[in-house]
Amino acid sequence: MTDALVPDRRSAGHRCICLGGQRIDLLRRDQLLKAVGDALDGKRIPLWLASANLDHLNRFEGKADLFESGPGSQWLVLLDGMPVVWQARRRTGYRWEQLAGSDVLPALLGLCEERSARVAFVGGTDELRERLPAALAVRWPDLCVAGHWTPAREVVENEEASREMAAELAAANVDLLVVGLGKPRQERWIHEHGAATGARVTAAFGASTEFIAGVQQRAPEAMSRLGGEWAYRLCKDPRRLARRYLIEGPMGLAKLLTHP
Repeated sequence: MTDALVPDRRSAGHRCICLGGQRIDLLRRDQLLKAVGDALDGKRIPLWLASANLDHLNRFEGKADLFESGPGSQWLVLLDGMPVVWQARRRTGYRWEQLAGSDVLPALLGLCEERSARVAFVGGTDELRERLPAALAVRWPDLCVAGHWTPAREVVENEEASREMAAELAAANVDLLVVGLGKPRQERWIHEHGAATGARVTAAFGASTEFIAGVQQRAPEAMSRLGGEWAYRLCKDPRRLARRYLIEGPMGLAKLLTHP
């Protein structure tokens, strides 16, 4: 791929770009929500959503084929981290929006509430599972939640156990499945088991549900738009995030700036 926008053969007018060695889809927010709505309504093949930030560039180096779409599903890799957004703007000359999972998920839940679509969650702590229902009920009182699965890592990484969980999700008639198992586990699980869940839209949105439930606090919007959300989160949880932001972050930035 070159610096110019590259047509994506999967849909008319769709565009993508290669940043840091990864294909990233270039969409406006209204285009994304239209695509999700169509998928929920069965007007297009199921969508699998992922978020591209510096961590994404690190985790999936040399594994870009994981996000290749097949005949029964379509991956959309969204502009998430501000360094990736800035690079997309610089390379294309167009002011693309940031489509972070934490901003997009509330809109997706609103679409599901409007359509009486069934939502399920996979991943997170027991605290999240306890606090999320009340938070959802306040913001989306008519949202239909099919369930919340919080599997241990051993389950997620076990083929048979994962097939059983996917079958449970399929039996629950899930329309939107939100998977928060952390990168790269959540994307790999969707790649291997997403189709078996029967979900019309599956979103690998990491900590987005934790923000909704209040388990974690988001950075102020102005700070996020200036690319400082990483510093805010690092201050809040230094033990867990120090390596990601202080060691792996500069590596991802180098990939973004130097890799075609």
